[in-house]
Amino acid sequence: MLLSAGNFAVYRTESNVFSILQPRFGDLALKRNRSELLEHWIRSRLFRETGLAAEAISEKIMMECHSAGDFLRITMEETARRQGVERWADTTPDHLLYIPQIKKEIPNALIVHIIRDGRDVALSYVKQGWAHPLPWDRDEELAVAGLYWEWIVSQGRRFGRNLGADYCELRYEDLLRNPQETLQDLGQFIAQELDYDHIRSVGIGSVTVPNSSFEQGAHFNPVGRWSEHMTPRQLQEFEALTGKYLQELGYPIGSAGKSSLKTMRLRFAYRAWFSSRHFLKNRTLLGRFSPIGRMGIQNSSLL
Repeated sequence: MLLSAGNFAVYRTESNVFSILQPRFGDLALKRNRSELLEHWIRSRLFRETGLAAEAISEKIMMECHSAGDFLRITMEETARRQGVERWADTTPDHLLYIPQIKKEIPNALIVHIIRDGRDVALSYVKQGWAHPLPWDRDEELAVAGLYWEWIVSQGRRFGRNLGADYCELRYEDLLRNPQETLQDLGQFIAQELDYDHIRSVGIGSVTVPNSSFEQGAHFNPVGRWSEHMTPRQLQEFEALTGKYLQELGYPIGSAGKSSLKTMRLRFAYRAWFSSRHFLKNRTLLGRFSPIGRMGIQNSSLL
């Protein structure tokens, strides 16, 4: 929607700068790390989507980049300059976990946190194969996806509260049900006109073709999909795990799921695992082994 509104650089992929590139290539204040990053990045889709000349951007990064924030800012500012626009936006969901660092290294950054019903998010994770439980919990994909949603959303909100007026929360459901009003509020936050009719007429990417793993028929509706795709038992177990947080966010729950030894074990084990893995990935040398795959990079921060 932002890209379709105009005055934003069109960059149609996640940058993964903080979530994957930084752990994989290390401290970018070191010349050898910048050089290694560029060797891989220049060959990736992440670079191709910028439309920049490899030699020019490589020289600028080698001369001016000293952090992950510098790398993202330099590449996106150059992309915006090449396209003749003034602003840019990055849409890497896992960057929620790096809000304090992002704000420190890009002081004028504005954070827009889009929150969606965790039941729909979990279904999407499972459908796309992004929620891999530990081997002894291989039948708990939906539960693990829900716990990850709760963990990362709560982390993002905790960090965001410290940013004051530079942090904004939007509801995915509001964007679909009341797009004009929601975009008007967002436009005031970012000081940019967001005309819904213009956005629809331009229709970049998922504005025209929804980015969904589910079938897109004549009655395609991504809101409340869980009510059709979760069995009563799945819903009861899911809400026993995440119902309290769903309600805290204003999402009504429809079952009377109660905590059990199983749900308590899952909550304790996976919230500890998510936090431990994030620490090991970003604070130890294990981050250097993050998979970079084709640099349409594998999402290594999900199970």
